Amino acid sequence: MSYVWRLVLFAVAIAAAEEGGQAPLRGASPLEDAASLVRQSQEAFYHAGTDLKARVKMTLLTKDGQQRLRELTMLRKNEAEGSQRYFLYFHGPPDVRGTIFMVYTYPNREDDRWLFIPALNLVQRVAARDSRSSFVGSDFSYEDVSGRDLEADTHRVVRTEALGSRQTVVIESVPTREADYAKKLSWIEQVTFLPLKEEYYDVQGAPYKVFTTDEIRDVQGFPTVTKRTMTNVKTGHKTEVVYENVAYNVGLGEEIFTERALRRPPEKWLK
Repeated sequence: MSYVWRLVLFAVAIAAAEEGGQAPLRGASPLEDAASLVRQSQEAFYHAGTDLKARVKMTLLTKDGQQRLRELTMLRKNEAEGSQRYFLYFHGPPDVRGTIFMVYTYPNREDDRWLFIPALNLVQRVAARDSRSSFVGSDFSYEDVSGRDLEADTHRVVRTEALGSRQTVVIESVPTREADYAKKLSWIEQVTFLPLKEEYYDVQGAPYKVFTTDEIRDVQGFPTVTKRTMTNVKTGHKTEVVYENVAYNVGLGEEIFTERALRRPPEKWLK
């Protein structure tokens, strides 16, 4: 989909929201309009480039200011028809050094996830029901790391709204499959299509988790979220994630994303 067409799509959504309804695109339903916006957001956030390499610093902060730092390398490769491969290698702290998380994502079906635990020399499959649990003790879930299927929720345009100096379209998503939330609101930026904020609500309708985009940088022509935070509003615990040395289209090979590589990680890509 071209950049011009994506802007047209946003314009339709904006007009519909301002009129208090949703004017469908020709040949499309209102729900498909909102889903199209979410799809563009997922493409911008999770699929930029053909592949990606980044150094990631993850800081876990308690309500009283205590901190724990995790540092890892993320490798991501796009495959055909929207599938992806992820390889996350933990450099520290010492208790998680050498731990590896690998994901094969697929459209319209459950993803495959593996966790390598070096102390046990064990490769463990992460069950689908565990994909919504905490990722290595952080406020992000396994599902937050590699994304959630578009079809796992229904989506509708709620309104347009300024978030700081940026203009957004607010989308409401309600799960049709198992999720750790009853409803989610997403503020999608109208130019970059990146999610600037997400609020997760429990079954009582109370917000319990908030995601924010704290920094966006241009990397090789791709608007990239280089700092993000997930906060548990009920406990006050939060996780800050900073992406450094981000590079796209680096030429990652298929051999990186294998069970063999879990036990023998590709050192040249982890420096």
